[in-house]
Amino acid sequence: MKPTPYTWLFFDLDDTLFDFRKAEANALQKTLEKFELPFQAEYFDIYARCNQQVWKELERGQITSQELRTKRFRLFLDETQLAGDPQMFSPYYLQHLALGADLLPGADELIHSLKAHFHLALVTNGLADVQRPRLKRSTVRDCFENIFISEEIGAAKPARPYFDAVFRAIGNPPRDQVLIIGDSLTSDMRGGLDYGIDTCWYNPHDQPVDFPLTHQIKTLSELARILL
Repeated sequence: MKPTPYTWLFFDLDDTLFDFRKAEANALQKTLEKFELPFQAEYFDIYARCNQQVWKELERGQITSQELRTKRFRLFLDETQLAGDPQMFSPYYLQHLALGADLLPGADELIHSLKAHFHLALVTNGLADVQRPRLKRSTVRDCFENIFISEEIGAAKPARPYFDAVFRAIGNPPRDQVLIIGDSLTSDMRGGLDYGIDTCWYNPHDQPVDFPLTHQIKTLSELARILL
């Protein structure tokens, strides 16, 4: 194993380890079918954009996780002009989303290889009734010592109170011994940078970045080469 300063690795979940796009698309299609509404390919991109908007609002503290559950469907139905009740859509969507435990390529091998050498924690902006069932169905469910879900903490990445709660729970290790790995610049990378911990951006599409990062990877296997 290579010399490394890290004792703790914080992993984001969706679009870092889990194939969230696949889970979202399946859940949306099943929900529309439930209410006898047509599913068109372009609907997923519309929903994904609406969903991303409300999660950004949650990151900025502008809405609560409870408001997020229905606002994304209100935006989606308004834009598609489909008839439906956001309050009724949400529970069916979440029920199907909670089944989406497919991992991204290389995630299973990576996590199992790192488990022997580091303390692993999951740090996710998510809904508890979605994330915990998905993790329970996952092949990496037993690899993480701690699971930190924003809805349960009452704060979301990148906010300092979220990271304060995480660090308290794991015994406040030195910040220079912690690395956060994730796909989001606004929650994972900005949160890590502002909190004074090292960052590793999972950037499979080679997007630009305008602030400093400790590491940047295009595939998950690259992280193993950096750390092991």
